[in-house]
Amino acid sequence: MNDKYVSPLSERYASKEMQYIFSPDMKFKTWRRLWIALAETEKELGLSDEQGNPRITDEMIDELKAHAEDINYEVAKAREKEVRHDVMSHVYAYGQQCPKAAGIIHLGATSCYVGDNTDIIVMTEALKLVRKKLINVISELSKFAMNYKDLPTLAFTHFQPAQPTTVGKRATLWLQDLYMDLQDIDYIIEGQKLLGSKGTTGTQASFLELFNGDHETVRKIDKIIAEKMGFEGCYPVSGQTYSRKVDSRILNVLSGIAQSAHKFSNDIRLLQHLKEIEEPFEKNQIGSSAMAYKRNPMRSERIASLANYVIADAINPAITAATQWFERTLDDSANKRISIPEAFLAVDGILDLYLNVVDGLVVYDKVIYQRFMSEIPFMATENIMMDAAKAGGNRQELHEKIRTYSMEAGAVVKKEGKPNDLLQRIANDPAFGMTLEELQAIMKPEKYVGRAPQQTEEFITEVINPLLEENKKLLGMTAEINV
Repeated sequence: MNDKYVSPLSERYASKEMQYIFSPDMKFKTWRRLWIALAETEKELGLSDEQGNPRITDEMIDELKAHAEDINYEVAKAREKEVRHDVMSHVYAYGQQCPKAAGIIHLGATSCYVGDNTDIIVMTEALKLVRKKLINVISELSKFAMNYKDLPTLAFTHFQPAQPTTVGKRATLWLQDLYMDLQDIDYIIEGQKLLGSKGTTGTQASFLELFNGDHETVRKIDKIIAEKMGFEGCYPVSGQTYSRKVDSRILNVLSGIAQSAHKFSNDIRLLQHLKEIEEPFEKNQIGSSAMAYKRNPMRSERIASLANYVIADAINPAITAATQWFERTLDDSANKRISIPEAFLAVDGILDLYLNVVDGLVVYDKVIYQRFMSEIPFMATENIMMDAAKAGGNRQELHEKIRTYSMEAGAVVKKEGKPNDLLQRIANDPAFGMTLEELQAIMKPEKYVGRAPQQTEEFITEVINPLLEENKKLLGMTAEINV
């Protein structure tokens, strides 16, 4: 097993659940379910031979159902070497197990009947698993946001210290991105349709021939098949395949999740550099082969790495959708076999990592407070100026003085490496009429976070909690990280 390439997505990153969804077993068992659904549909619609006898019998369908899951892979592989056609090889293999039904397997259908319908079914199941994991990440992140909704921290614009926020409020920014992703994924899942059984160019000509030109009967085929496979309907028109825009739309949603996760991972990596928040670090984990003291944010870096791949991978189905010719060309096939499963496997790994990181985030509130207090004198200058003006000072003169003192204090911090002495400079100027003690009393962090705690609580209570209540049966997942 060590002498050939194995995808890291299956060996290192993706869960067993997602790997099964894109496994040969899932694919070929779904093919057989579709063949059974087609045979049942044709029987129910009264398909008969030239003498008016039923073309498909209960005995044939029972035989098909008896072998729906025991796939004879070796027979199919051997046949494919001869005929170079995967669908017909599996039709042959199924027929070997079902001799009575062999003649009616795939009757009237083209390869895309099993291929494309299965792809839709597989992607829909994969989307449901992604959605479940997304809900669980949202749940854990909402807990974190509420736990730290009141903890003041420096906010940053351009990664420069800016007006303060709270740790919990910052988390709601990550959370809102995921909420938007969930809205997108719900829209896609709710709109999923099967290809149905449209024939070689989408005209259902073969079925019209089978049913002796009976348009009303042929119209019913797609609806019945969709119901049997658990879908509300099929695309009303198609070529031989469903529109490849479907694949592009789905990978765009996965790309959106990757974008949100990447943004989160960037922030965590920067916060870990600041020693304010760290991702989980296990007792025996090694951060660097050379520098034993290091605690590298490897989980967040892996999120970013996989997210980059998914974002780039989303261009694959976009190009395919743009370059298809007329009713069907086969230049989508090899690309599609790679790009779609790998996007799902990578997003699956991303969400497992995201859940693991959020579940174990470590917040260093004393470091956060220390950095906050080193910058708060600058943040408080507007309040100081307004208080001094109320006491009778000249607002324009005070503004100029504060501007000058701020520049001087900033130079002391940057050039001399000394503490911020802005408050002392202001206290020494009688124009402000405030003692150092009075100035320090203004420096309470919670005075400068605006409505951050309230915004956090309102968002969680009014938007996130109702969502979690609707999906409470999906909650409780834990993420296993392989490496």
